Amino acid sequence: MRYMAAYDMMEAARNTNAWLGATARTWASYPATAMVPNPMFKMLAAWGEVTERSFARMVVKPDWNIPPITAHEGHDMLVEPEVEISRPFGDLVRFSVSGRPPRTRRILLVAPMSGHYATLLRSTVASLLPDADVWITDWHNARDIPVSAGKFDVEDYTLYLADFMKHLGADLNVIAVCQPAPLTLAATALLAERDPAAQPRTLTLIGGPIDPDAAATDVTDFGRRVTMGQLEQSMIQRVGFQYPGVGRMVYPGLLQLSSFISMNAETHGRAFRDQIMAVARGAASDHDRHNRFYDEYLAVMDMTAEFYLSTVERVFKGLEIAQNRFIVDGHQVDIGKITSVAVKTVEGGKDDISAPGQCVAALDLLTGLPDAKKASYLEPEAGHYGIFAGGSWRRNIRPLVLDFIDANSDDADAAPKRRRGRRAAATPAPEALGDGRIAV
Repeated sequence: MRYMAAYDMMEAARNTNAWLGATARTWASYPATAMVPNPMFKMLAAWGEVTERSFARMVVKPDWNIPPITAHEGHDMLVEPEVEISRPFGDLVRFSVSGRPPRTRRILLVAPMSGHYATLLRSTVASLLPDADVWITDWHNARDIPVSAGKFDVEDYTLYLADFMKHLGADLNVIAVCQPAPLTLAATALLAERDPAAQPRTLTLIGGPIDPDAAATDVTDFGRRVTMGQLEQSMIQRVGFQYPGVGRMVYPGLLQLSSFISMNAETHGRAFRDQIMAVARGAASDHDRHNRFYDEYLAVMDMTAEFYLSTVERVFKGLEIAQNRFIVDGHQVDIGKITSVAVKTVEGGKDDISAPGQCVAALDLLTGLPDAKKASYLEPEAGHYGIFAGGSWRRNIRPLVLDFIDANSDDADAAPKRRRGRRAAATPAPEALGDGRIAV
């Protein structure tokens, strides 16, 4: 598997399916077919449309498309993503709101590097922007990074996070979503030892595998069953000649996507069958619920081989974070050195990726942090996606996170800010607003 031919064959299969979909859609849409009263042509065209869009979107990075924010005065303030720090493997991106003075709340969202782009957190960003200035880690697709840029593993990832937090300053509030939670905890501990003044004010860990052994899932079971040699042989490929990262060893996004879909194959199959029927009836639209979700879900990126393998070996198999013996740049990080950063964990009761118990384990590692600065929350009916981007996030978790940030703020107007946060939580979800704007 560790050859360019394997990578190119997978890309060729994706491209062929996109071509088959386009061909079926075009052939079945000729005017002459309208003279034949056979629903087969409508079904074939619908199948082609859904198939073409599904396979074509797999290699396209989605746009942020954050809707404008409506100020109290009634005018719209445009939101533009701006690269504040550019690095070979990821950027620090700020969402600039035109005409708005700086907000007291300053939030860094640490996006996962687990197969999807940072745009997976688009709705999370949109829900926080009315009440905070927001930055995000925008990781690059490994296939587009030349081999000359060097390696990128869990230690490099942790150092990137420490640099981003140090750049943004001590009045920062960090929210890590899913995969980066353990490495964000390690980066905070690294700052606590090396540069205490650069530590963030609060750290919120959402659905992250701090201790994968705390609760079993299909993900942790897979990590236990296979050896590192088997993973390297079966999952790692070289980028083909089509991309700038030609020759780089990666865990391909298309391979990761097949794993995602296989975990809920029946649900995805039903969703695509229903969408084909909707298209055939003329009931689908370009931005309907199905397309909004799958435009993001199917857009995948490659991870560097060293990042993928070191994550499995050190975080899941070796439990280096869970056992507080993680080493970064030759230095063993001590999570117990965190003594002033307020830490909150959030878990979903129906999370089948990072099951309840995995994330809250972080609080036991914080031996130097007073109990008053520790908090945890379990959303009983939420799955993995819902705890950071779904209805549970908007209705329950987001207001609690903002309250947690305010409760640990030394700003004099923290109480008024908490009241604003609760009002904003009652605002309809961004996608539910008729004109596409976010009300402040």
